[in-house]
Amino acid sequence: MDNNIAKMIDHTLLKADATKEQIHTLCLEAKEYSFASVCVNPSWVPYCADLLKDTDVKVCTVIGFPLGANTPETKAFETRNAIENGASEVDMVINIGALKSGNEELVEKDIKSVIEAAKGKALTKVIIETSLLTEDEKVRACKIAVKAGADFVKTSTGFSTGGATPEDVALMRKTVGPKIGVKASGGVRSVDDAEAMIQAGASRIGASSGVKIVKGLASDAEY
Repeated sequence: MDNNIAKMIDHTLLKADATKEQIHTLCLEAKEYSFASVCVNPSWVPYCADLLKDTDVKVCTVIGFPLGANTPETKAFETRNAIENGASEVDMVINIGALKSGNEELVEKDIKSVIEAAKGKALTKVIIETSLLTEDEKVRACKIAVKAGADFVKTSTGFSTGGATPEDVALMRKTVGPKIGVKASGGVRSVDDAEAMIQAGASRIGASSGVKIVKGLASDAEY
């Protein structure tokens, strides 16, 4: 097992039909393999926080997921609620439509609402949904996230038209510089995929195939 890669993986289960048993297994696997975090929908945060309370595994959840079209006020409330329930990392989806409409003021306000709600309490990752953006839009989204004070930029929700590519990761890393994290998620199914993303500049990997990745196996999972 490559423990260095394991510590970069957000072990992820965001499907709508995820069961308590599956979430329980996710947490046990995260403990066993020393993953960075489990990434789950908000309703599972208290359960995961309890299961992982005596470990180094963080509880990550998603905000405005998966469309990003909620209001900044709603995203801020979601963030505060998630932190109260035990989340220490939040992955928020930007207002993609606002970005594509050229409304950068709203995009920044949206991101800031989450960052301010999380300040000092949780790491913030900004999902820009690369598969829906032009190269110029990807660069602008990353610059807005940096300006707003994000800890990470993240490629994808895993629920849109495509996931992470090494090319997008490299572009994001070039745009944000060395001090901001870059998370590659969506379609990272093998250790080769993970290593390609890390080589391109990723500092975190979002995957439902974490166990197979660290075992050197390939997965057919979508995320």
